[in-house]
Amino acid sequence: MCSACGVPTHLPMPQDPSNPGAARQLPAGPPVKFAALRNRDCRVYLVGGMFAMMADNIEHVITYWVLWQAFHSPALVGFEVVSHWLPFLLLSVHFGALADRFDCRRVIQIAQVMFMAVSAAWGVLFLTGTLTIPAACVLLVVHGMAGALWGPAEQLMLQDFVGSRDLESAVRLNATARSLGILLGPVVGSVLLLGLGSTLGIFTNVLIYLPLTILLWRTKFTGHTRDGTTPRRRLTLRGAGRVIAETTANPVLLAMILLGGIGSFFIGAALQSVMPIFADDLGAGSSGMTYGVLLFASGAGGVIGGLLLEGTALLRPTVNSAVLATLVYGGAIAVFAVTGSYPVAVAMLFVAGVANLAAMSIGQTVVQLLAPPERRGQVIGVYGMSANGMRIGSGFTVGLLAEATGAHVSLALSAAALCLCTLVVFAGIARARSRADATDRAGVQHTAGSGNDPKPA
Repeated sequence: MCSACGVPTHLPMPQDPSNPGAARQLPAGPPVKFAALRNRDCRVYLVGGMFAMMADNIEHVITYWVLWQAFHSPALVGFEVVSHWLPFLLLSVHFGALADRFDCRRVIQIAQVMFMAVSAAWGVLFLTGTLTIPAACVLLVVHGMAGALWGPAEQLMLQDFVGSRDLESAVRLNATARSLGILLGPVVGSVLLLGLGSTLGIFTNVLIYLPLTILLWRTKFTGHTRDGTTPRRRLTLRGAGRVIAETTANPVLLAMILLGGIGSFFIGAALQSVMPIFADDLGAGSSGMTYGVLLFASGAGGVIGGLLLEGTALLRPTVNSAVLATLVYGGAIAVFAVTGSYPVAVAMLFVAGVANLAAMSIGQTVVQLLAPPERRGQVIGVYGMSANGMRIGSGFTVGLLAEATGAHVSLALSAAALCLCTLVVFAGIARARSRADATDRAGVQHTAGSGNDPKPA
């Protein structure tokens, strides 16, 4: 994708900042629908990843309910959000470096063992009646770290499964599978909680993590099979800063990172936290039923939208597509925030789910394709630091602001700020395109002028 024109086949990205002449290009040609499913290992991974994401959300349903019943602590509720996303903000680049250096199968398996150990520890605390706030905080932090460790290694595995040409399909289908896991998690979690109780339910959840862990023993792909044996060094704190600086020096990568970050910062995880308020205010039937339908609409948008986008190839991985998807996301959330119509609210959440999946999958694809192979995990970590870590900010932009203005106004203002910042990013990339065009024209004129100079005698 060219920073000057936005054409997917036209952006060369230097492999090494010291060697600008060594360039790569994004794959050309029309995409094949559901291309990633042609790879057996990728198919199996997508199913295992969906189960693992479902188990992640089942754990949230059970543990958050138990913690509230036990302590009734709003501060602990806030910590649940912070502990989940702060590891992404602080550790994503370093975890990306681990994915660069080691077998990604083992990195993911370690993350899954951490998830399972946390679920088992919750079960022991529930069973013995020894649950305390400090113990809960430790388990919440370990759970958040496991999620941050999983992310970069997973993306390297996807690219190793299908290669660069079909990466767009793999990323989108993986995001769709994750959305399905997020959609099913609360349903299955509620069934386990009501049918088996919190203790047996959380112990059962350990088993749901197992399929992905076992399946990773059966694949030959390591996350580095296609890249060969490029030497990779340990990442220091100063090195992490250098990775961030080098990554954001590229205008296209910077645009993707900013778009992912502003969507998470202004809306992010806070949308679900204010959903009960909207369910009460919309007043369509019982608030519990309304709440469930609103949550389902948002999750279904991610699942159905992902399948529609994959089947139609409607959006290609370009800056313009990412900007458009982010604007649609912000606009849909703004309409949801101000509407008094229940059907309109449900429709807007569905549209927002589609647009958010499109924006995130486009950003993830572009970042991976443009990242140097020897630092791909670290660059993915920079994107994850923004797209996931900045979700902490939504607790302030939506949650705290709601105390002063009300949930409807705070969410509408946050959505408007998202759209405004998206337009600023688009203006910045347009300026970069103009400068690139001017540089190209100057180079052509200089070459033409040099060709007309008389040769020395």
